[in-house]
Amino acid sequence: MRADLHLHSTASDGELTPSELVTRAVAGGLTVLALTDHDSTAGVAEAQSVAEDLGVILLPGVELSATKDGREIHVLGYGLDPAHPTIVRRGERARAIRRDRMALMVERLRAGGVQVSLEAVETTAGSSRTMLGRPHLARALVDSGHVTSVEEAFDRWIGDRHAAFVPTDLGSPAEAIGTIVGSGGLPVWAHPPTDILREWLPDFVDMGLQGVEALRASWSPGRRRRVAKAGRDHGLCVTGGSDWHGPNRGGGLGDFWLDEEQLKDFLDRLGGISRLDHQGH
Repeated sequence: MRADLHLHSTASDGELTPSELVTRAVAGGLTVLALTDHDSTAGVAEAQSVAEDLGVILLPGVELSATKDGREIHVLGYGLDPAHPTIVRRGERARAIRRDRMALMVERLRAGGVQVSLEAVETTAGSSRTMLGRPHLARALVDSGHVTSVEEAFDRWIGDRHAAFVPTDLGSPAEAIGTIVGSGGLPVWAHPPTDILREWLPDFVDMGLQGVEALRASWSPGRRRRVAKAGRDHGLCVTGGSDWHGPNRGGGLGDFWLDEEQLKDFLDRLGGISRLDHQGH
């Protein structure tokens, strides 16, 4: 088993369509995938169809945005029903809120002398996306010559706590966790910031959190261990993934993967590989 439980497609802010993503993942040697688009499950059905044809497991997922004390928090949901009314309604609300948020970020950039338009961001995002995200804005900034890379756009202007950053205010962590649980899923705190991890984790556990994402491609071994220990100290499972958005943002799909032993607790909470296989097919 070679698993990557954090992948994005053009249904949110990834660079490949769900079909292209699954095909690329299989070519990279992955056998278990989770499509976790931002605030949207719109790409899951397409990805599952291709995964079935190619003989791999596609776990339906999502990455929901929330806000607490001015900080943006992301909660991954695994094994949910992508067509459940609870998650679909949230996606519809998120689409409008994310567009308004993007307009405000563009406004902040323009006030700072960086000339970019919302229309340019939407053109860069393409017609297949359902949600606007910061990578779309970053690519628009690259296209307009303001920066030379997506990474530079985040580092200079639109990364967390930078001048043009606006949190995706879609509700509280409790609401995000409740949405995932209400849609039949298992909620996991995505890439938890270490400065607030220990302080906020007990409250999130009380809200129904089941896991922490500690096994991330971009993290040092020390950081992975610290986050995993914090989660296990609170009785949570540990997950991980590449947080892959596309070939222009990091390594190849399949360069990072997790095995069955690393994900044992997570798989047990989902009901094991047999349930995973049932959901993927």
